[in-house]
Amino acid sequence: MTKIILISAAILGVLSIILGAFASHGLKAHLSPENLQTFETGVRYQMYHALLLLFVGSTSLVSSGYKNIIFYLVIFGVVLFSGSIYGLATNQLSSFNFKSIGFITPIGGLFLIASWVVLIINFVKLKS
Repeated sequence: MTKIILISAAILGVLSIILGAFASHGLKAHLSPENLQTFETGVRYQMYHALLLLFVGSTSLVSSGYKNIIFYLVIFGVVLFSGSIYGLATNQLSSFNFKSIGFITPIGGLFLIASWVVLIINFVKLKS
């Protein structure tokens, strides 16, 4: 599972760089400054959680059971949170109304928060 976590972290990281560059160069002329900033928020949180997965996957301080839980929380959280933000920010460019599924953004945020809470629980249970 460690290899999957590390590969997933790298994929999330490279995608956040690609999406950030795309927003800065490809979407800048098509989005309002507010929507561009919203899109960049999704990119930033995706990168934060790519880094979290890199840490989790490469440390022995997190037990394998907690690694699995954190992995799934982060993946689902990024897809729901950042993914919905990307859709909402670019809503005017699409025929699909992403506002109709905007309720999944806070659900994704809760998954991301939960991943950090699980990490805290793991650390509290560490034997000195």
